[in-house]
Amino acid sequence: MSSDASRPSSAANGGVQIRQTSRLPDFLQSVNLKYVKLGYHYLITHLLKLCLVPLMAIVFLHASHMDYDDLHNLYLQLQYNLISIVVISTVLVFGSTVYIMSRPRSVYLVDYSCYRAPDHLRASFHRFLEHSRLTGDFDESALEFQRKILERSGLGEETCVPEAMHSIPPRPSMAAARAEAESVMFGALDNLFSSTGIKPKDIGILVVNCSLFNPTPSLSAMIINKYKLRGNIRSFNLGGMGCSAGVIAIDLAKDMLQVHRNTYAVVVSTENITQNWYFGNKKSMLIPNCLFRVGGAAILLSNKSSDRRRAKYKLVHVVRTHCGANDQAFKCVYQEQDEKGKTGVSLSKDLMAIAGQALKTNITTLGPLVLPISEQLLFFLTLVGRKLFNAKLKPYIPDFKLAFEHFCIHAGGRAVIDELEKNLQLSPEHVEASRMTLHRFGNTSSSSIWYELAYTEAKGRMRRGNRVWQIAFGSGFKCNSAVWQALRRVKSSPHSPWLDCIDRYPVEILN
Repeated sequence: MSSDASRPSSAANGGVQIRQTSRLPDFLQSVNLKYVKLGYHYLITHLLKLCLVPLMAIVFLHASHMDYDDLHNLYLQLQYNLISIVVISTVLVFGSTVYIMSRPRSVYLVDYSCYRAPDHLRASFHRFLEHSRLTGDFDESALEFQRKILERSGLGEETCVPEAMHSIPPRPSMAAARAEAESVMFGALDNLFSSTGIKPKDIGILVVNCSLFNPTPSLSAMIINKYKLRGNIRSFNLGGMGCSAGVIAIDLAKDMLQVHRNTYAVVVSTENITQNWYFGNKKSMLIPNCLFRVGGAAILLSNKSSDRRRAKYKLVHVVRTHCGANDQAFKCVYQEQDEKGKTGVSLSKDLMAIAGQALKTNITTLGPLVLPISEQLLFFLTLVGRKLFNAKLKPYIPDFKLAFEHFCIHAGGRAVIDELEKNLQLSPEHVEASRMTLHRFGNTSSSSIWYELAYTEAKGRMRRGNRVWQIAFGSGFKCNSAVWQALRRVKSSPHSPWLDCIDRYPVEILN
């Protein structure tokens, strides 16, 4: 405040005098507008309840003045209108039955498990760069570029690359790629079955997503063979759908659980690095080498009402956005060969702008589903004001912190997290799980959102009723969201990937 009443002035004797003034304080400066907004939010959210209370009071007051004759007259009126009462009752019973039978079945997340790679697969910055140099495939410019990317990436020194990449020269064979897929998928599934006590034969639906490695037989067939799943299992294998495929797999499993009653669905999200390492010098294709690391997750879903008690979360919404009709968006993450015939994934310079547009479209659909009516009204009034009165009026950005307690932003890279933190006006704590996941495990593609959820649980922050927003971006270009609600206070799993290191986090990410 700049009021004279708050300015100390030095007297001639070196003391301090306070000059008082009769001016009233500036209300807008003295009142914390945050509490005004919270009050407005509470008023609008509970408006119906606040209106019903006086209405119920009037009804109760009127009923309290009724005597025996009034009640007898009411009974006679109902008796003479018996047919109307029967018809209305029949309609109510029929309507209730149709609603109960046709409403979507609740989908519960019983538990999930994230793969933790063994320590001998860790790739420190020095080891990564030294191995890159020893392969002889990269020139000095490419090596220096990778060094700069690593330093600015937000990755730590404990991320892991597959076994084949630790050999000199590397051995990116089909057998090595299968070995990587098996270790990740089976490692996560073993922990999932152990922690839940579910028998593999009880699984009725299996959905596996892996973007860049799609052998024959498929990855889903590998799981069926390993765990001897039943012959009538509904299995799906999603390929080429990028880092947002994990949410797509959840959506597919949800739809299948609406059709098949009383069953379990397992979703396995992973990526395979062994055969997708780039050994050329094109800089736009070198970035994935520096960011992507070994990881995967297995998720157990159920539509059984009996599983609600032990389930961790309930699936509330899935919103998918696909921008593939736009050529620029379609090619911003693109697998191709360079001029020397070496295959890799190229990242466009327009990637962040395209991701921003995809996010804008996605939250436009998601907002009305999750935001309180107060935020929707503010957004609508601002939009009308911009259209009718002043086009230069600053657009109102809805406060998604009123809709969610936790945010799991795909750990695709430091720039992705920075932009979402800025554009959604999130606090450092809201993006802490994403930053720490990127630091400890790197970009594990579609499974990163599960490492982030595990981080939140390991920190003891997940309370009953808390809402979680998982946001993922992927090639195509896609932006997908999943919204979960905690059914209880969720504690860290005994198989948590953060089990032995959570006390060291959060760490400071240096610029």
